[in-house]
Amino acid sequence: MAKAVEKSRAGFLVGHAGLGLGSTGKPMSVAQAVHDGDTVTVDPIGNISTRFLGMDTPEVSFSLPANPDAFPSIGSAAWTEFLTDPFAPGLPPFDPPLPPELEADLRARTGPDCAANHARHALAAHRALEGFVEQDRMASGLEPADFRFFMAFASDVFDRYGRFLTYLNVEAATTPRPPTYNERMLAGGWAVPYFIWPNINPFRKQPGMVEAVPVPGQPISDPGLNRARQAVGAARAARLGVFARQDPLDILPSELRFLARTVGKGAAGFRPGPDRWVIDLGTADDRLLPPARYFDVPLPEDRLFVPVEFVPLFVEKGWVKA
Repeated sequence: MAKAVEKSRAGFLVGHAGLGLGSTGKPMSVAQAVHDGDTVTVDPIGNISTRFLGMDTPEVSFSLPANPDAFPSIGSAAWTEFLTDPFAPGLPPFDPPLPPELEADLRARTGPDCAANHARHALAAHRALEGFVEQDRMASGLEPADFRFFMAFASDVFDRYGRFLTYLNVEAATTPRPPTYNERMLAGGWAVPYFIWPNINPFRKQPGMVEAVPVPGQPISDPGLNRARQAVGAARAARLGVFARQDPLDILPSELRFLARTVGKGAAGFRPGPDRWVIDLGTADDRLLPPARYFDVPLPEDRLFVPVEFVPLFVEKGWVKA
């Protein structure tokens, strides 16, 4: 089935819908669907994907510089070759160049088994999430057609690809609900944290954008954010999943993406590298670290990423570019 919301060939986010459904489950008449002069009730036609907030799991597939339009499996020979040496001669350069320390660190963590390592952890995450959802469905006693999810949103509802940005859970009949799938994946070590401002807490009234900017020089504390950070710390201490002693995840999903993401083609192509500024949640200072200095914050759960479009707002509120 086609996607109800998708990115068009021209790069715009577009959607497809029909007349909304009435109480009987059948499409409304035009008169019923048109509420007033600027409101129409519609029913999305097609599937809508979700993207979990606050976490990141190893990639199953992604594009390579040689063919940005294709998405080969990370376990493929092409990915094995690429991650054996993602700085090999002939690959698009990084613009701006990566800091020498970051390049040296990435060289040390990539190699012949890097793609297979990533693929193994991606499969484990896939199976874990599938298991959680099926476990909840079985517990509900519902058939797949009747099983329902509960979605909580933060500041942004959709991402650039037309996916819901959400904290996903089972639509439980009792309260309190179990932890979200986001939290369960982090606690089991199947995911790494990936906190991106301002989408860090859906269960509160969202303040205005200016008011939501953290106060520089003060600890950034939030119940949901704190729980997630503690869950990751516990998973690391227990050597679970991506933190396994024998086979830890070699490179972060975000690192795999920026190593491969290319702008332009041929001789004009280049790799832009990391693109979000970073705040260290483990300190109480006023620094905004440049995107390529994310490794200056050693633990992933201590990194709060700030999209570049919000950096002027942070500077206005007193944050200092380091």
